[in-house]
Amino acid sequence: MFYRPALRFVPDNTRFKFMKARWFGLAGSFLLSTISIGLFFYPGLKLGIDFKGGIVMEAHTPGAANIAALRAAFSRAHIEAAGLQSFGGPNDLLIRLDVQPTPAANQALQANVRSTLEKTEPGAKILRTDVVGASVSHELFTNGLLALGISLAMIMAYIWFRFEWQFAVGAVVTLLLDVTKTVGFLVVTGIQFDLVMVAAILTIIGYSTNDKVVVYDRVRENLRKYKSMPLRDLIDLSINETLNRTLGTSSTVFLASLPLALFGGETLSGFAWAMLFGIAIGTVSSIMIAAPILLLLGEHRLRRDVATPPGKSPAAATARS
Repeated sequence: MFYRPALRFVPDNTRFKFMKARWFGLAGSFLLSTISIGLFFYPGLKLGIDFKGGIVMEAHTPGAANIAALRAAFSRAHIEAAGLQSFGGPNDLLIRLDVQPTPAANQALQANVRSTLEKTEPGAKILRTDVVGASVSHELFTNGLLALGISLAMIMAYIWFRFEWQFAVGAVVTLLLDVTKTVGFLVVTGIQFDLVMVAAILTIIGYSTNDKVVVYDRVRENLRKYKSMPLRDLIDLSINETLNRTLGTSSTVFLASLPLALFGGETLSGFAWAMLFGIAIGTVSSIMIAAPILLLLGEHRLRRDVATPPGKSPAAATARS
């Protein structure tokens, strides 16, 4: 007797016809990705200090730092802080500032921050100051894009090795669509794009790939099990068979990330919101994008014998094609 979990997101033996809505899913996905690409060029991502350059100052206060009072004091001192947040403990502060046009201006800004901090929080000390220049930020941005490109290439190679090329192309195209939508989400929400966001996108790619491999693996098993079933029906069957697993995994990761988004503060909330969006998009795309692309690419290849017209032999149909 097999154990069945009490919580089932959908009933057993569902027969949803997902492939009937494949054109709607593909059109909607490509439309959203096109809009996201346009948003990437205008108004563009809100780059963080990692990618546009800036000043990072780490400070320690004798007691718990009053973030609201410090923000007000910085405003009165005409200090435009790109970010002011606590990290580690309540006595530790991280101050992010936009880089100034000249070294002298950078030094003057740091002195102003130090003076304002000591007046607002007597006994506070600056522990560390780092200046990220334009050349370093450009290198970080280039390396971040390179990491994304390498990850997609490795995923395509892995899936191509494990499955057929139709599966690999379907997975990578779907992942590219997922990434572009995530970029559009970052532009619309104004979340800073920095190295943390690169890590978030790589995490989303890894999660989304795993989700798609589960569906694809069931498709491959059913191709061997149901040798005469049309590919469209076989893909619908495979999605229905893995639907509870897909929804269960997505819900678990979503609920684990939600508290970080709500209560993680400025340090973690951006990462968590990007993760939440990526989880939702990745789950939908596994069903409505990756599977339809596989159907388009494999309908006359993975199931050539099923596509043979009545009265024609498979060998004749193969020779003609």
